[in-house]
Amino acid sequence: MKVKDLSVIIGVIFIVVMLVIPLPPTLLSFLIMINMSLALLVLLAAMNMRTALDFSIFPSLLLVMTLFRLALNVSTTRAILSGGDAGAVVETFGSFVVGGNILVGLVVFLILVIINFIVITKGSERVAEVAARFTLDAMPGKQMAIDADLNAGLISEQEARKRRSDISREADFYGSMDGASKFVKGDAIAGIITVFINLIFGIIIGMLQMDMSFGEAINRFSMLTVGDGLVSQIPALLMSTATGIIVTRSASEGNLGTDITEQLFAYPKMMYVAGFAIILMGILTPIPLYITVPIGGLLLFGGYMITKGQIDNESETMETEEEIASDELRKPENVVSLLHIDPIEFEFGYGLIPLADTNQGGDLLDRVVMIRRQLAIELGIVIPVVRIRDNIQLEPNEYRIKIKGHEVGKGEILLEHYLAISPGTDDPSITGIDTIEPSFGIPAKWITEDMKTDAEIAGYTVVDPPSVVSTHLTEVLKQYAHDLLGRQETKQLLDHLKESYPIVVEEVTPEPLSIGDVQKVLAKLLKERVSIRNLPVIFETLADFCKLTTDPDVLTEYVRQALAKQITNQYKQDDNTLQVLTLSGKVEKLIADHIQKTEHGNYLALDPQITQNILESMQKHIEQVQMTNQSPIILCSPAIRMYVRDLTERFFSHVPILSYNELDANIEVQSVGVVNVD
Repeated sequence: MKVKDLSVIIGVIFIVVMLVIPLPPTLLSFLIMINMSLALLVLLAAMNMRTALDFSIFPSLLLVMTLFRLALNVSTTRAILSGGDAGAVVETFGSFVVGGNILVGLVVFLILVIINFIVITKGSERVAEVAARFTLDAMPGKQMAIDADLNAGLISEQEARKRRSDISREADFYGSMDGASKFVKGDAIAGIITVFINLIFGIIIGMLQMDMSFGEAINRFSMLTVGDGLVSQIPALLMSTATGIIVTRSASEGNLGTDITEQLFAYPKMMYVAGFAIILMGILTPIPLYITVPIGGLLLFGGYMITKGQIDNESETMETEEEIASDELRKPENVVSLLHIDPIEFEFGYGLIPLADTNQGGDLLDRVVMIRRQLAIELGIVIPVVRIRDNIQLEPNEYRIKIKGHEVGKGEILLEHYLAISPGTDDPSITGIDTIEPSFGIPAKWITEDMKTDAEIAGYTVVDPPSVVSTHLTEVLKQYAHDLLGRQETKQLLDHLKESYPIVVEEVTPEPLSIGDVQKVLAKLLKERVSIRNLPVIFETLADFCKLTTDPDVLTEYVRQALAKQITNQYKQDDNTLQVLTLSGKVEKLIADHIQKTEHGNYLALDPQITQNILESMQKHIEQVQMTNQSPIILCSPAIRMYVRDLTERFFSHVPILSYNELDANIEVQSVGVVNVD
């Protein structure tokens, strides 16, 4: 067994022996001074600890110290009542405090007892009780915070284990302190009772057994009683103070002395006020100036020195921060951080700040949230967070939309105006600032609010500025949704699908299709505005055909055919009809005959003149369909659909290209034109 363990055991056994065996006065004096030394040491340790767990042994130590002090009380009481001699320490304390006046000594002792029992002990008991309750109530929240940090990767498993242990130990500590505070309270009560026993029975024993007169008995035993009370109450007061310090300590990075000096003197201007107030008190009241002036001057001087120190520290801190900032700029990781590009950016001039400022009634942020929800439902893709910020380089009323750092759309907004979109024929009575509607490129006018009603009557579509911006942003995101779907986003979609359809996902990826192959198929669908929300059907189709081919173009065609009902419903009219432009047999044969097959894939190799003729014929028919306020759709055979898409993508990217296999059997197809070649 270690010497430390053995010494504590021997000490506790000796305390028990003290309760039974009489001790000589010299040994009692020695033990009394040890008691005072230990109490002072505990108080200093409590003042220098940073957290409660730094002195977690305190509840048990408080019990042992209380038992030791009570054993001393019993021993000194036995010595006082048996022989009228409790040692030099007790007698010295009694004669020094009494000073020839028994009543003064008793009053001083009673004041110490009242301070200890009513003020310190009572307050510490209440604080310990509340601290224990609050600590236990806060345990679940702290545990959840640790789990959240662990799941987020902010802390390691070892750190999480240590934090959980600290929380458990802290709860145990405050629970123990709640009970240990009762020891202090009981010790104070026992001290009061011991004093009265010593005084009353000492006088009786002195008169009856020691043949003392009443006056001699009172003088002798009152001195010893007060001395005994002081040598026990002073350590008790120190232990009570240590208890109060421990239970009232809040979260801090320093000890009590550091915190008091830093926080009490944190406001030097208040020291000026206090110093002038003290000096003014000496001038306006009978208090002598030689008392108030030094104290007030000391406060003023202290305030000046602290202010000067703060200014010096701030300058040093600024220099240090500048050095750190300079060093930071030289670090390679700071250059790397500049490489980050936001997926989606919405920039606007300072004149459009009210659109995004909620304090000025702007709801752009809420509209962006709704746009992301809408596109998730329509396209089945989770749009990244839109970075919204002002840009002083733009015109005041200008805005622009960026996708991965590249500008893909811009417009101009006039606040306090409405955008009146032309119905086709302009009404001369509707006047305003001519412009182009940014989403679809339709002629429009910016009109004032007093002309809004007239414009609506004249057939104009009147839209407020926030709706113009949100509509434009929605259309741009739909148009470039395929650019926003990378491998990482595809992996997130697969993980979500795997929760409900694990078998079909495992059959497709990672073999025979990689994440990149799946991403290419989904991106091709989004590029032609085909929703990928129905991922189960898409993956069922990929599972059926991925063993035959891994060509993303071919797999995309199979997926489109599997989504025939969805595609048909996307383009059909209310009367269950679909008006389309078809390709003549000659055009289809020309395209089919000029498909070149290589090791790296298939591509269309048409004569430039033939290509131009086909495109001119398409343009003529598309314009004719648009004049009837219909959306043009081109229908062709499945074998050449993707090549027709490649042919028209640069010129008619907004025109859907469908194959016969992508139409629902119940739809009625009406041909409104045939694309031919001369």
